[in-house]
Amino acid sequence: MRRYVLLAALLLTGCGAIDTPPAVNASDVMFLQMMVAHNQQGVSLAKLAEGREVRPEVRTLAAAIGSTQSTEVQRMSGWLIEWDQPLTAAPDEHAHHGGMPQTSKAELARLRKTPDAEFERRLLNTMIAHQDDAIQLARYETGGGANPGALELARQIDISRTAQITYMLDLLKAPPP
Repeated sequence: MRRYVLLAALLLTGCGAIDTPPAVNASDVMFLQMMVAHNQQGVSLAKLAEGREVRPEVRTLAAAIGSTQSTEVQRMSGWLIEWDQPLTAAPDEHAHHGGMPQTSKAELARLRKTPDAEFERRLLNTMIAHQDDAIQLARYETGGGANPGALELARQIDISRTAQITYMLDLLKAPPP
């Protein structure tokens, strides 16, 4: 009888308890797969500001976006590997969710060819659309995800990208010098 009391006490205090990994569901996996691809596009988009005539604020913002999204790609890729999930999904796998929101290669090519006088405005508008896509992906995750880390990342993405859009809209209102 004494052994059972001791065993019950250990289990109730957590001693000897097995740590279970946080839950992961299909929404978490889809969110990370889509965000990895989305952020990789964001890094490419942000790099377009390098060497172009843009205000220092725009250059700093683009560099910060590129750095943040690169770090997020590493983090999200690590989770997918840890969960034994592919880093990318089949191209049409997410079609029933509206497809992959993205800045197309054609859009990036047009932006690269944009004359300096128009570049900053087009870059900001493209980055606003890109960040809004990230917000939509994050909100999908917060509506159906299960993994605490992925849910917290989605909340952070929603907040930070919303603030970035507000800032970029303000930059668009103030014409370059």
